[in-house]
Amino acid sequence: MIRMIEGVKRTGTNEWEIPVGFIPGMRVPGRFFLSEKLSGILEPGAIQQLANVATMPGILKNSLGMPDIHWGYGFPIGGVAAFSREDGVISPGGVGFDINCGVRLLTTPLGFSDVSGRKDLIDELFRAVPTGVGAKSTSPKASAKTLEGMMMKGARWAVETGYGTSHDILRCEETGCMKEADSSAVSMKAKQRGIPQGGTLGSGNHFLEIQVVREIYDAPAAKAFGLSTGQVCCMIHCGSRGLGHQICTDHLKVLEAAMRKYHITLPDRQLACAPLESPEGRAYFGAMAAAANYAWANRQMITHTVRQTISRMFGIAYEDMPLVYDVAHNVAKFEDHMVGGRKTEVCVHRKGATRAFGPDTPDLPADLTAFGQPVIIPGSMGTSSYVLRGTAVAMERTFGSTCHGAGRVMSRSQAKKRLSGKEVAANLAKEGIIVRAPHENAIADESPEVYKPSDEVVGVVHDVGISRLVARLSPVGVIKG
Repeated sequence: MIRMIEGVKRTGTNEWEIPVGFIPGMRVPGRFFLSEKLSGILEPGAIQQLANVATMPGILKNSLGMPDIHWGYGFPIGGVAAFSREDGVISPGGVGFDINCGVRLLTTPLGFSDVSGRKDLIDELFRAVPTGVGAKSTSPKASAKTLEGMMMKGARWAVETGYGTSHDILRCEETGCMKEADSSAVSMKAKQRGIPQGGTLGSGNHFLEIQVVREIYDAPAAKAFGLSTGQVCCMIHCGSRGLGHQICTDHLKVLEAAMRKYHITLPDRQLACAPLESPEGRAYFGAMAAAANYAWANRQMITHTVRQTISRMFGIAYEDMPLVYDVAHNVAKFEDHMVGGRKTEVCVHRKGATRAFGPDTPDLPADLTAFGQPVIIPGSMGTSSYVLRGTAVAMERTFGSTCHGAGRVMSRSQAKKRLSGKEVAANLAKEGIIVRAPHENAIADESPEVYKPSDEVVGVVHDVGISRLVARLSPVGVIKG
């Protein structure tokens, strides 16, 4: 429990502070958002990591943790930190190995009765979207030239190549492309891993779900987002595949050496970093942006396959399945935020956290600016997912950030020992949820029991005000990587 971690202070309902001095060298306080219920499964190591992040050069205001916080590499997963452009750093540990692991939501004109019990739909999607460890693209366009387009133009490349509509680009964070991408900073090994994996779902916690909108909490926002009760939607969760993992691995080695070069000393070597304006820092940022763009293109290609499949099976138009929004989870970006009473360009690291820009913020589509950014929070296979909206409170307090999912409470190795994928699938089937995966372990790994309750997590961010509930969706069919 939090109250048993000496030095951690409660500062409000669902709010906690790690004061400067909790560990030597902290430059700012740590601050995290957690309910009493979730505090009972909090890992002390995640709090230690949050304090470690607070020692990094150029960090601004707070080292932040979201209610899905758990132990990760370097930063905790669910960690957010912003750094000064002048004297701040960039760290792969603050982004993660799966760069721009993110999630998007499509709507359809279908209703629950159209998809309930439709095993053939889930089977067809499972056949159409390459899934699992080492899954390879079925596209005949996979090539070095294709990879370059994905890395440099992101979702726009995909749409220009025929994988979507111009509306899709407008409904992506950063319009699906970080302009700072530098493919020359990506190793040949990373490129070789990326070429055959475009349009693939991957493994781990990645998924494709057919969902139904069960509840609407904010009718005006839901209408603006295109959501209505009983509507069938499709949620896609995946990232930059082997390309992003290799980029992280490659640049970690470079940045570990850069710490010695720039005389940076930190309590955890997993926080390897370099000054933002250093050659090493710029190279990692450029490669990371290239991986982020690849991930947006990857999700766009999967979207195209999903639309084609549903259109063929139900006789509905491709254009009648618009994108609500696409958000990135693991990324570092330059953004303007208020610091010390003035607008300042900072580098925001979001590691297992979602951007949650509030109303009237630049970079939002014109038709959504009055409501704030759609925030998509996936559940855990058998539990509800949520759509929220960004708020002014998030802009003021968390650099426009909120949670990204439920957050693990059990490792994959523990899950395999304790759970049977066959039994998990059978139990979900009793609830009307059809599950497909490459093998049974993939189901056990991602069982609802290994995650925090998604309703409790989103309840915290809603109550704190860093994002506000719009709609709840429940799964009827799940494809797990």
